[in-house]
Amino acid sequence: MPDECLPGALDSMRDALLAWYAADHRALPWRDTTDPYEILVAEVMSQQTQLERVVDAWEAFLERWPTVAALADTPRAEVVAFWSDHRLGYNRRARFLHESASIIAHDWDGSFPREPDELERLPGVGPYTANAVASFAFNNGDAVVDTNVKRILFRLCTASTDREPSYERLASRLMPPATSRQWNNAMMELGGVVCEKRPRCDEGNCPWRRWCDAYATGDFTAPDVPSQPTFDGSRRQFRGRIVRIVSEAGRVTCSELGPRVRVDFDPADQDDRSWLRDLVESLAADGLVRLETATDEWAVAPVAE
Repeated sequence: MPDECLPGALDSMRDALLAWYAADHRALPWRDTTDPYEILVAEVMSQQTQLERVVDAWEAFLERWPTVAALADTPRAEVVAFWSDHRLGYNRRARFLHESASIIAHDWDGSFPREPDELERLPGVGPYTANAVASFAFNNGDAVVDTNVKRILFRLCTASTDREPSYERLASRLMPPATSRQWNNAMMELGGVVCEKRPRCDEGNCPWRRWCDAYATGDFTAPDVPSQPTFDGSRRQFRGRIVRIVSEAGRVTCSELGPRVRVDFDPADQDDRSWLRDLVESLAADGLVRLETATDEWAVAPVAE
């Protein structure tokens, strides 16, 4: 996917996402630390495991093994037993974590590397985990790209290309410089609570609705969402149509807009006009369109940058 699929207002997009994240996000305990050991434990535990189960396990793990040295000096069997008791899945992840602790404590004198490519030298640590630890511990990572982030990027640009994107390039293009800790947390939060397989664009107050192809078109397919959710006749579908129409046509009156949003819309029917006005007012309240009421017939226009 070419970079041209990204909107031109990158600074506005960045500001919107970071403000959305700062205003409200899940209180995950590992977001309150910059200790690379604690973050590595959280990232390894979170792989294919529900976060609700990870929180208790992470806290219990660190209470038992509070430092990388403590973990390294523990028999591997005890770590694997803990993993199984807490239903964290795939015991090889416990083995990799124990091996990594041994390397850091005994071979690297307890010092964590700060660069993603150095972190990847640890057993079982791939690009995603390496970037996550570098970002959240040292604010020194590249853009993190997991399944949730891929879903966001695909939907953001889905109408602009007929081929799957270069996710790493797009993610890097979007991320502002020297913000990897906050930015990657914000992207993962957006994918985890709003841009889910079944999206919650309006309910989750998605900060990127006005720039998102999927929101405008109503097509929320993605690499991990092979079949399109049912949006026929839904409020979200009609809102998406309005945003797309205004984006393409510019200013349109109520009588012009209505039949393009719903084929059976009657411009002379007051109930139809009230129905459309309600949709437009909700979009205007979200900052996605501008409602004009100075003339005899109200109209909708794009929001000026």
